[in-house]
Order: sequence, then structure tokens, then C-alpha cells
Amino acid sequence: MSIPTSFGELVFNDAAMKARLPAETYLALKQTIGHGKPLGADIAGIVAAAMKDWAIEKGATHFTHWFQPLTGCTAEKHDGFLSPASDGSAILEFSTKELITSEPDASSFPSGGLRATFEARGYTAWDPTSYAFIKDATLCIPTIFLSYSGDALDTKTPLLRSMQLLDVQARRILKLFGHINVGRVTSTAGPEQEYFLVRKDLFDKRPDLLFCSRTLFGAPSPKGQELEDHYFGAISPRVMAFMRDADEELWKLGVFAKTEHKEVAPGQYELACVYSDTNTATDHNQLVMEVLRNAALRHGLVCLLHEKPFAGINGSGKHNNWSLSTDTGLNLLEPGKSPKDNLQFLLFLAAITKAVDEYQDLLRISVASAGNDQRLGGFEAPPAIISVYLGDTLSELLSSIERKEDYIEGAVRMLESGISVVPELRMDTTDRNRTSPFAFTGNKFEFRMPGSSQSIADVNTVLNTIVAESLSGFADELETAEDFRREAFRIIRHTVRDHKSVLFGGNGYSDEWPEEALSRGLLNLPTTADALPYLIKEKNIALYTKHSIFTERELRSRYEIQLENYSKVVHIEASTMLSMARRTLLPATMDYQRKLAEDILAKQQLRVNSHPESTLLTAISENADVMYAAIDALQKAMDSIPAGAEAEANHCKDVLVPAMRELRTVTDTLESLSARGAWPIPSYEELLFSL
Repeated sequence: MSIPTSFGELVFNDAAMKARLPAETYLALKQTIGHGKPLGADIAGIVAAAMKDWAIEKGATHFTHWFQPLTGCTAEKHDGFLSPASDGSAILEFSTKELITSEPDASSFPSGGLRATFEARGYTAWDPTSYAFIKDATLCIPTIFLSYSGDALDTKTPLLRSMQLLDVQARRILKLFGHINVGRVTSTAGPEQEYFLVRKDLFDKRPDLLFCSRTLFGAPSPKGQELEDHYFGAISPRVMAFMRDADEELWKLGVFAKTEHKEVAPGQYELACVYSDTNTATDHNQLVMEVLRNAALRHGLVCLLHEKPFAGINGSGKHNNWSLSTDTGLNLLEPGKSPKDNLQFLLFLAAITKAVDEYQDLLRISVASAGNDQRLGGFEAPPAIISVYLGDTLSELLSSIERKEDYIEGAVRMLESGISVVPELRMDTTDRNRTSPFAFTGNKFEFRMPGSSQSIADVNTVLNTIVAESLSGFADELETAEDFRREAFRIIRHTVRDHKSVLFGGNGYSDEWPEEALSRGLLNLPTTADALPYLIKEKNIALYTKHSIFTERELRSRYEIQLENYSKVVHIEASTMLSMARRTLLPATMDYQRKLAEDILAKQQLRVNSHPESTLLTAISENADVMYAAIDALQKAMDSIPAGAEAEANHCKDVLVPAMRELRTVTDTLESLSARGAWPIPSYEELLFSL
């Protein structure tokens, strides 16, 4: 396979459009993609004809509008190019309307009360800024998804709205710095996708993995990640073959799959892609997750994207590396050689700090899920408290600005290895803080809180919107200032003074941090049920409606959808636990007790000491009694679920989840007491160390 030749071969990208479209049509489409210019129906018709011919030449037989409803997954409804001709023969057709819009049934997607079940009509509409691509012999056309009443039913629509907003507000600031040639400012993202691999034959024997994508039971393996020997280790041939398979498929789809390695936990891996605009990055990350799952199956493996598939070891996140760039090639978060003299950078840095502090709740909500609740707060996942890490250099610089003191930059530091043949290495100005949720890492911010299974659309919608809000306020003041630079420094100084409580460079895992965060006025929202009510706080509704990112109806619907989804996930997990415990694990425990009792009786008849068996039987019997009581308690918790979405979510958090924890604790103890052959489901040792 020639990578440069095959890369993007299944994408109707710029090269394909330039080769197949008339020059005027191509230029008009480029204006739409690059500068948000409206696209006429006549242009769309020419594009549709060229896209159809290209897709058919590539072997496509069907087309679909590929959209991202509020399920966390993508959706598609396939239609064939095949149509009947008047003489009864077949022709291949793809009309302008079929490119621009489609009408999937919207009644079976989450609505959050926006419409009744019988109000089924919904519309998908072509997003020209996302390239169409071919997957499984189907032309996939990225689209937004709207209800009959015009409400956004997807994650792409608000993301595109937020990108448009940020572009406008950032260019207002850049214009004041003399950048009149900047035509567009784009938010960029580079998500790092973490995942686990397990053998499919073992996966098939675990109902919890099948239904919940995580293990609800499992005694710890004798060895976990204590020796740190898995991280960046050599990749086994079987996993390497899977990775190469996935890479080649992604490259053909135009996805710049770049970096892959073993992660910290046994059985855990990571794939990172080259940065792109947040819309493209979101589309590509959805493809990454799908390709990883499908490629794994071809190699007898299952790819687990759950945030915490195994207790006691690292969970999986999706670090969202976010920045701002212009169509002229500027990275607006690049501090340069002398950050203290880079007023433009400092102003954008201040805007981001202000945004994160004022809208901590929205950032926390953007990563809220039942799965992520299991992950946050340990094993290299940041705590649920939002804070910003800037590193020593920038923190000291901002402090000096606040105090109106001169800042003296330190000399460039070189890292010397003590080995003559190794060249000196220039050191970064700051270390990394892996406990920080939102850390500056050179020329971007790394938001470490998103879960591995989540779409990055919500995260980037929030980041774009809250930063645009800060920039808007700054621009309002600066555009009327008599002395621009003086006013800019005043804004930066006052922003640091008013929002430095969110700046934190310490250990986010320390026992003291939650108390200190509370004294700073920072929010601590440990669970999804704790966080979600903040979505419909008056200030957040005002923010989103002011900038037309969401209507109040859309926000309230999303609140209901997320509450319901959280409760549904916990219910499924609780039901799976009850089924496994009652039908598999408790009967296996009873069988083992019976075997031990038979061994004891046989020894007694032979007048042989049966103390080991008797002691073990007593321990198992006592724990089996506790397990039975825990099953009963969990069932009662399931039977007492209150009415109402918010009450149900709180019941899940306060009653169901603790009851599940109790059942797991005693069951894992029983597993550790049972003979290997007596326990009916694959162990952690088998799941984690068999690749």
C-alpha cells in the first residue's frame, strides 16, 4: 500500500472536487467551505452530479446522509443510486435534493420532550464544510439533523453555530491588532483516543461486557499496572496487525491517524490524529471509534471504548487538545519566544481563563456520563473540579501583570544528558500536570476530562461558545478605547485578579484540594446527576440564547435527554448485575460449596483432617449469605425508583450505584476465594493479559 497514493482515496476532498468540478463551481464551493458563504442550489446540483459519478467509479452503490443524533453515535439511512427508467431498464440517479436534504424518521431518536412520538418528521441537511466519503460501498454525506419545528436534534448543528460565533468574535480582536487580512478564525482539536482490547472469545462469556461495555464484577488481577511496564511497551504482533488494519482504513477515509502506543493499563492503547478544525475533528473521531471497533472484530478482538471497563486500573479518556488558528497560518495560542511582549497572546489567554472560570459548570456537563463518573478523580483521570494549569512561567507572568510589576524572563534552559554524542535539548518552559483538567501545553489547551466513548462535539461547542463570550466582552471595551494597549493590559490585569481562583498548579488528587477548591468558589460536581441541573441555570440559558447556539427549548430537551440516558445506563447495569449474580455467579458459588462439603465428608469418613476445606467453606458460606442479601437489596432499590427524570437520576446516584457497589464487593471476594475452574466467567488475568 502506498500511503500518499491511497490517503483520502475514499473522500470527495479538495483534490477530487478540483478535478471534477467546473472552475467557477469549485471556487464557489471553496468560498462556502473556507469563509461560510451561502451555497446556491445551482452550485449544489453540479456538485451532486460530480459526487455521484466519483462515488460510482469508486464502487459505491448507495448513498446516505450521515448524521450525529443525541445518542453519542452516528446514524445513516441508505438509499440506492438505482432507479427505474421508462423502458423498464435501470439508471443511476442522485439529485440535487438528495444531496441537500433528506427526511429520516425523527421519532425514534432522543427528543427530550421536544415533540410527541407521533410527530415523526425530521430533516437532515448537507454540511458542505465536511467532506463526503465512501464507507462500505456507500456515499456518506455529513449532515446536520433538525426537527420539523427547526430544533437541533444533533451535536453537529450547535458545534457549527459555535464555530461561526467564535470566528466573528476572534476576528474583532485580531482586527484591533492590525490583522485585517484574516478571513477566518477556526477552533482546532486533536483528540487522543484511548481504548482497551480484549479477546472476543472471552468477551462473549461476559454478559456485563456485552450489555454494558464494562466489567460489573471482577476480582483484581495479581498484577495490574504497578510496574508501569505496559506504557509505551512493545506491541504484540496480533495487536500490531489490528492497528495497521485500522490505520489503512482510516487513511483511505482521509483521517490522519498518526500516533499509536500502549497506554498505562494492561490491554489499553491510544490512537491520536493530526489536528484539524473542530468540525472535521469531530467527524473523524466518530469514524475512528467505528473503525477501531470493526477492525478489532476482524482480528478476533473487541475494542472497548467505555471510560472504565476495569476497576482498579486506568480508565480511558479522550484528551481534547484545543486551539485557535487563522486562515493566514497563525496559531493564536502560540506564546512566541517572549510571552511578556506578546500582548495578543496574553489577551486570548485571559479570555480563556475568564471563560473557564465563569462556565466551569458547562465544561463539567460537557463530559458528564455514567461511564465517565466511574473514571474521573484517579488513575491519571483529572478530578471533577475544573481548574486551569498554566505552568510556572505563565503563572508568574500573569501574577506580575496583576501586581503591575516588571517580569524578567529566565534564560533558556537546556537539558544535558551527560553523554557527549547526544545533543543538548531545549527544555520546555513548564512541566506537565496530569491531574489538571484543563492544562496549557505549549500552544494549545489539553482538556483531559472527556470520556473515551463520548463525542467531542459537546466539549468543543462549550469551549467555542464560552471563549467567544469572553472575547466579545473584551472587544466591546477595546473597540472604544482611547489607548488600545493600555486598555488591553488593564483588561488582562483585572481578568487575572477576578479569575485567578481557577488557576491551580498543584496535585488535583490531594485530599486537601476539594476543600481548597471550595474556598476558592470552584464547583465540585462528582457525578452526572450533580452536574446536569446546572445546564438549565439562568446564566447558562442566557449565554446560549444570546449567541443563538441553543434555544431554551433545545437546552431543556438536552437536559431531559442526558438525565434519562444516565438513568437508563445505570438501570441496564443494575439489571445485568442482578441477572449475572442470580443466574450465574451465585449458583456457581453454591456448586463450589457443595463440592467442598463433599470433600469434607469424604475426609471425615477417612478420619483425615479437613480443616482447610472447612475454613474455606465457612468463608464462602458467610460471603454467599452477604451476596444474597446484597442481591435482595439491589432488587429493592430497583423496585423503588421514583417518578420524574431528576428524581430517578438522583435515586440512581444515591441508592442504585451504592447498592451495586456493595454487591460487587462481596462477589469479587467470592471470586478470590473460589477455585479457578469453579468461577464461571473469565477473570481479570485472562481479559487483561492474553494479547
